[in-house]
Amino acid sequence: METRLFDLRDTKRPRKEIEDQIMEAAAILRHGGLLAIPTETVYGLGANALDGKAVRKIFEAKGRPQDNPLIIHVPGPQWLTRYCVDVPPLAYELARRFWPGPLTMILKRNPVVPDETTAGLDTVGVRCPDHAVTLAVIREAGVPVAAPSANTSGRPSCTCAADVLEDMNGKIDGIVDGGPCAVGVESTILDLTCDPPRLLRPGGLPLEELENVLGKVEVDKAVTMPLTEGEKPKAPGMKYRHYAPQAPVTVVTGAPEKSAQEIKRRLTEGAGVICFDEYAPLFPGHEVHTLGPSGDKQAQAQRVFDALRTFDGSGVSEIFAQCPDNRGLGLAINNRLKKAAGFHVVDADDGRVIIGITGGTGSGKTSALRAIESMGGQVLDCDQVYHGMLRTDRGLQQAITAEFGHVFAPDGTLDRQRLGEIVFSSKTRLERLNAIVLRFVKPELERRIQENSARICAIDAISLVEAGLDELCDRTVAVTSPLELRVRRIMARDGIDERYARMRIGAQKSDDYYREHCDCELENAAATPEAFQAEARKFFEKLVEQIREEQQHGAV
Repeated sequence: METRLFDLRDTKRPRKEIEDQIMEAAAILRHGGLLAIPTETVYGLGANALDGKAVRKIFEAKGRPQDNPLIIHVPGPQWLTRYCVDVPPLAYELARRFWPGPLTMILKRNPVVPDETTAGLDTVGVRCPDHAVTLAVIREAGVPVAAPSANTSGRPSCTCAADVLEDMNGKIDGIVDGGPCAVGVESTILDLTCDPPRLLRPGGLPLEELENVLGKVEVDKAVTMPLTEGEKPKAPGMKYRHYAPQAPVTVVTGAPEKSAQEIKRRLTEGAGVICFDEYAPLFPGHEVHTLGPSGDKQAQAQRVFDALRTFDGSGVSEIFAQCPDNRGLGLAINNRLKKAAGFHVVDADDGRVIIGITGGTGSGKTSALRAIESMGGQVLDCDQVYHGMLRTDRGLQQAITAEFGHVFAPDGTLDRQRLGEIVFSSKTRLERLNAIVLRFVKPELERRIQENSARICAIDAISLVEAGLDELCDRTVAVTSPLELRVRRIMARDGIDERYARMRIGAQKSDDYYREHCDCELENAAATPEAFQAEARKFFEKLVEQIREEQQHGAV
């Protein structure tokens, strides 16, 4: 097959000549062919989205897995009802704000859109590209255009016609050369079939701009980690390894100066480097491709795929890549680099983050702590430390006995219910117990913190503030929950009756106290511990990122 090139970079050429080329390019789409088209994000490999046979050619040309859905491109929101059903008013509001532009909306599909386009899903992704030539081609063709990125599947996306020709010459009917792409990373994908809307892929429209319009936006786990085997992607780029050059990639995150030094330390002979402009001199003797200045994320977005593609054919053994933070366009660049690396990531920041977690019994602190552990963090549970010391620390045992009488069994085991009956009925006695426990436990906690090498450390203590342990923390978090949910959880967890559960809660500080004395609140109204753990992980990931950014800029 001969691939024809339509050169439409110069829009000042005679109008008739431009119109003729647009008509010829559009005819390829109408007749079931494949046409590479420019957009503001990356070049797309287009076919008539309503023609299942034509769409199958896209998968064949790219070598793309059949369960990876495609985005359809339309010239404006007036086409939405042709290919989607139950379109919410929010879709039109977003279209008014961000179309034409790098926003793809996931909506319920009209059956006129074939399974080949949606990978069998009952939803479809729709966007209006911000490129005058491509919009003219779509209008002339009169059909929606299914168009994933115009690269061989798995390779870095194409941001100029020359890249498309390298991957697709002889496999497709035509390429429209509309010049280099202005954005450089694919569109942002937002699922509007759920509430709140969910970010499925970060892209050229920053998350912060969506949040300014929508308020809360959930971020799908596929943004920061790969989908597991058997999970079906709802949008392009969620499941498979993407954007990868031939050599293995390691992404190094952290403050730019630290990530550059970490790359320098890890470099071996024959390794290549992707870095910010100002750090290129650190790597003499190595092939280096730059992303742009560390503070210019627009330049980084435009150059990230070029940097990845340029290494192919160079013979480098591996590639180390600096990575921007997640703010603005950085989230999309970060995501593309990590996917190119198969999520092989090294964190160059050596600063430890210490989070204090407190709240009443039954609020869900255990699930919150499991979220910290799932992030590779170390948990220091004051209650566990205390009970361990009850079995081994004679001084603690003697101090409790002297204050509250014989609450230990002959074998040295604490009768927790007996002690509870004594202290939970009197706030004064509870305060005396806390003072004894903290006198022994605080030095032990400080010792363990010093010995702990984890970069995230959580201190769990119901008396975190009163004990002064909050002074050891970068942030303190109050885990709160509605009273009746707490009562039910305690009864089920500890096998006690409702009276005793309410007595335990009544003897503790109120949620308002924790809110007043902590830096942040994490509210638990989830139906299951697993659901709350997932919510808590997202909360702590954002919190840790914020703390580390402040540490890098000297704010903490």
